[in-house]
This record gives sequence, C-alpha cells and structure tokens, in this order.
Amino acid sequence: MKKTAKFLTLAVALFAGLSGTAQAADGFKVGADVVSSYVWRGTDYGDSPAIQPSVTYTFPGSGIIVGAWGSYAISDNNGLGRYKEADLYATLPVGPFSVTVTDYNTSANAPKAFNYTSTGPNTVEASVGYEQDNLSLLAAINFAGNDFNNAKYVEAGYKFSSKDGYTAKAFIGAGDEVYTLGTDFKIVNLGVSVSKDRFTGAYIYNPDTEKSNLVFTASF
Repeated sequence: MKKTAKFLTLAVALFAGLSGTAQAADGFKVGADVVSSYVWRGTDYGDSPAIQPSVTYTFPGSGIIVGAWGSYAISDNNGLGRYKEADLYATLPVGPFSVTVTDYNTSANAPKAFNYTSTGPNTVEASVGYEQDNLSLLAAINFAGNDFNNAKYVEAGYKFSSKDGYTAKAFIGAGDEVYTLGTDFKIVNLGVSVSKDRFTGAYIYNPDTEKSNLVFTASF
C-alpha cells in the first residue's frame, strides 16, 4: 500500500523524496510521479517501475486537502500481475502539524474495492505529521479495515544540506506492520534522499529485511 500519498506530499515524497508540507494552492491540482520502483516505508511494492498519478482539491481559506493517489506498476511481478493501488485521503493542516486520514486500497488485484473486512483490500490509517525548519516527524496507526492489529509507524527526517539547488535529507522509520519479519516494532526505513527541481534520488535500506533500493523519482 502506498505512501500516505501526499501527506507531506507522497511516500517516496515523504521525507525521502517522501516529504514537504508547503501550503498548496487553493483549488484542483493534477500531477504524476514516475518512479524506478515503488518503495513505501522500506518495502518495494511491485518490483517494477511505476506511474503514480494524483488528484487533489484544496478548500479555499481552510487549507483542508482531499485527494486521490495511485501507483500502477509498468511490468508484471513474477507472474503475480502488475501491482496496482488507488488511495483516498484527507488532510487538515494545523500550524506546523498535519492530521491525515488515508484509505489505502489495493483492490485492483482483489475481487472488489471498498471491502473493510479483516481480509479485504482496504486499510484505514490516521497520521499526524510535523514539519518545522529542517525537521520532519510522522506518526501513524491503522484503525479500520485490514488494520494488521492496529499496526503503527513512526518516522523522522532531517534536511542537512541545501546548496546549488540541491536538497539532501536523511530519514529513519520504524513500524510493526506485516512487512516486518515478525510483529515486533523494528527499524524498516533508513536512508538519504537528494532532490533538485522535479527530480529525486533516494537510497533506502530496510534493516529488518536487509534489502536496499536506489529509487529515482521524476515529478510532473
């Protein structure tokens, strides 16, 4: 399932090409990312380059954002079909904080969408983000649908360099969702991202699975 897709913009956009809480312009916005692989919270989904479209609407005067975000793998994942995801979310900004509710929906490969049973494709998450100066923080918990026993995730990011148009950030995240080995709370997302203009490169290592990814993102 996705990166709280545009919570502090998107999941490879949140902290690691994975972050940003600048106030969005009022009204509609349409965009898309092209990624070399879809890595969310330290786990690669789909084992393929992907196109990730998004549509948002920001309510004038309040800054409240509602949106939809998706990820569509370009190639087949070892006979399992192309990974597909379509998420809905709403974000309420409160000063340097953002409160978000996200409906992660992987129903493209399931019998039907909007199935909130314990075995269905939908997981509902509540999250709180904070961004001030160079520091970014995120805390999230699943509370409905296939909630993986109320799985939790926390992440911290720090921008340590900004020069010649390049921005570099370090990040670390930990959680206890099913992508970890076992159910203990473990570090699953560790790395550095470098961004310039619409391009981001991120090295992401998952100490729990001992797997690493180098992800390239182009945003349009």
